[in-house]
Order: sequence, then structure tokens, then C-alpha cells
Amino acid sequence: MPDWKSESELATDSLITIKLLHALMGLYGWEFIISLDFDWAILTGKRKFRWPLTFYFAGRYLLLFAIIASLIGFDTPATIELNCQALYVFSEFAGDAAVGLACINLSLRTIAIWSKNKWIIGSLVLIILGHWSLILQGVPVSATWVPGVGCTIVEGDPTITIAIFVYSMCFDFFVLCLTAYKLAWNPRRARSSPLHTKLARMIFADGLVYFIIAFLANLTATIFMILDLNAVMGILFNAPAAVASTIMASWAVRRLYNFDLGTTEVYHSDQQPTSFRGPQPPQVARLTSEPAIIHVGVDTVSEAHPLSDLEAYRIRKPESDSLSSNGDDEQKPPKAL
Repeated sequence: MPDWKSESELATDSLITIKLLHALMGLYGWEFIISLDFDWAILTGKRKFRWPLTFYFAGRYLLLFAIIASLIGFDTPATIELNCQALYVFSEFAGDAAVGLACINLSLRTIAIWSKNKWIIGSLVLIILGHWSLILQGVPVSATWVPGVGCTIVEGDPTITIAIFVYSMCFDFFVLCLTAYKLAWNPRRARSSPLHTKLARMIFADGLVYFIIAFLANLTATIFMILDLNAVMGILFNAPAAVASTIMASWAVRRLYNFDLGTTEVYHSDQQPTSFRGPQPPQVARLTSEPAIIHVGVDTVSEAHPLSDLEAYRIRKPESDSLSSNGDDEQKPPKAL
């Protein structure tokens, strides 16, 4: 068992932290670049801006600046004196804020699904405010510049950070349960589960994938903060947790935004759903000696469907055959001789 408080161990852990941050910068920079076309389309007005995207952009760019600030503190030559405390405070706060914004991005999807229930929306808003009350309490990290060494973490109190990550895990689990209940369990009890629709499957699957990855990353960071081996190991996995949460939340936001709302799904009670675009052309009865049958298509909208506020779900009843009943204009089949 190594002496975690020794100077040699602190130096080794600091080196591991620097290499890990460079690897995370490469991973996040790659994800940032390949999805930059989405940001550019929104910022230039080519695609419509919606207010929930504010949290998407805030979390995405705050984390980028946080990683850059951390790398500046680690990579600056030891001969150049820096304000290490300011760099580390900003980096830690921006990383925690990115975790909080990732939770908001996930909860906004659930708020949209439960938009008819004010109690659920109020509860989620209160949970979000409680989360940010922890984030804004400050960053319990103390760093200083040491001549010939550079920025060094002196001490840190991980209590608030532990509370932030535990709160995030519980928050994500609560949001996942609400989404699963609304999309799967509640409709299934009414024998009308919408999980066979493309949009519902995507929302549920994205939320589940986000929760699993973010939960494991946050759990690892929380365990090392509770162990409190030393000041460096206590925050070693904070950056990976923030990167994992932000990448998954941003990915889920872009997938929902890019969902093709023009695709309507047709449901029949005795067959699998099919897709079509645009209105169906009307069927015209031919004027022949054969009996004239007019096919009437009836469109109905499900009022209680949980995805109605996402404006991406419509039910179309199968066309039913019926005879026209317009008095003298009705064409009757010829009588048998």
C-alpha cells in the first residue's frame, strides 16, 4: 500500500492527472468538432433556435473552457507564475456546472412529456434549483503556484463536490423513472403502449444510455472523493464524469432536435406500423356499372398521448369502407334481372 500523502506519490498522481486531462481533451475535442456543424447551423440561423438549446450550448462550451483552463495550469512552464487559485476555481466550477446542465438537458425532455402535469413539472424545477444551490456554493479546492514546480493543489474539501455528484445520480434516476412510467408503464396499463413508435423508443433509449454512462462515471468520481486518498486523487475522476455526462447529454439533445417530425406513423390493429410522408391522396370512385364504393379516411388525434407536446406523434385510423348516403346522388348497385 503506497503512502498516498507522500511527496513522491503526489507527484506521480499529478502526472497521471495531466495525462488523463490530455486524453479527455482529445476525446472531447473530437466530439466537439464532429458536431460543430449543428452549432454552426443554429448560430447562423440556418436552423431554428429554441430556448432549451441555451442549456445545451452553456454546458457544451463551459466544459470546453474548463478543460482548457486545467491544461493551462498544468502545461504552463514552472518559470511563469500563474494565478493558480483562479484557474482551478474556474475549472472546478465550470466542470460542476456542466454536470448540472447535463441533468437539465435530460430533465427538459421529461418536462415536455409531462407538460400536462403541473405537480411533476414543479417537482423537477425544485430539484433543479436544489442541484444548483449546491453547485453555486463554491469550489472547495485550494491551489498555489510553487516556484520551479508550477500550480499545485494544496488541499481540498470534497464534501460539496460529493453532494453534487450524489445529487446528480439521484436526479438522473428520478428523471429516468418518470420517463419510463410515462412512455411505457402507464400506457401499457391502458393497453396502448406507445413504445412501438420511433420517437418514444428514441427518447427512452437515449435516457437509459445517458443514465447508465453518467451514473457509472459519477459513481467512480464519488468513490474516490469519499476515499480521500490525497488532494489529487480526490478530484482525479471529476473531469471524466463531467465529460461523459456532457457528451451523452449533448448527443441526446441533437438526436431529439434532428428527429424527422415530418414522418407520420400509421397504426393498424392487425399489423406493424408503417411510415409515410405528407397527406395521402384521396381515392376517387370510378363511374362504371360496378357498385361505387367511396373510401373515407378518418384522422383522429390522441389527446392523452404523452408525446403530444413534442409535436411528433399522430395516430391515423385505418381507412374503412362505407357507402355514400347523399340521397339522390347515391349510386345503388344494379338489381338482378
